[in-house]
Amino acid sequence: MNSILFGVAAYLIGSISFAVVVSRLFGLADPRTYGSKNPGATNVLRSGNKGAAALTLFGDGFKGWLAVWLAQKFGPQYGVEDGGVALVAIAVFLGHLWPVYFKFVGGKGVATALGVLLGLNVWLGVATLVTWLVVAYAFRYSSLAALIAAVFAPFYYALLFGTDDVKLVAVVAMSVLLIYRHGKNIGNLLAGKEGRIGAKKK
Repeated sequence: MNSILFGVAAYLIGSISFAVVVSRLFGLADPRTYGSKNPGATNVLRSGNKGAAALTLFGDGFKGWLAVWLAQKFGPQYGVEDGGVALVAIAVFLGHLWPVYFKFVGGKGVATALGVLLGLNVWLGVATLVTWLVVAYAFRYSSLAALIAAVFAPFYYALLFGTDDVKLVAVVAMSVLLIYRHGKNIGNLLAGKEGRIGAKKK
């Protein structure tokens, strides 16, 4: 029961869309109305406001980390073990994808997934982040970097902790959902129509 309560709390935390909140604070257009129409840091960057994009990136990542950290720090005293932590990891990610506060229209989850991975293990998050950075720097496509990082994340977890850890299921589920949410991007990449990092909105 306590694991479910932690999961619900994680979902509510994940439902905070920092792209929308930060854009309103900075007086920017709603990120759901331009560019990729995705409420995430990359699309906020298309507004030309790097500060807003950085704050969005930090906020979306922090909420993923915070939910997992709280579960691992305080969960054990309430009987929340590895299975409960895995539930929290998935719940906060689902909150970002389908936020209850914004009519279940959310982002693609890249920053939040990274926050979750950092919360599970710092080295897991760092390895995944480095993968994203290398691909993003080489090709200038945020979506491509996210897709490749999503593919590698479960392998990094398995290398660090083996394949019999229930939290690996959460990592795999996040990767699958992240790839699913990038379906349109995959089509654009194949067609050569995907927007590059730093491109201004039209």
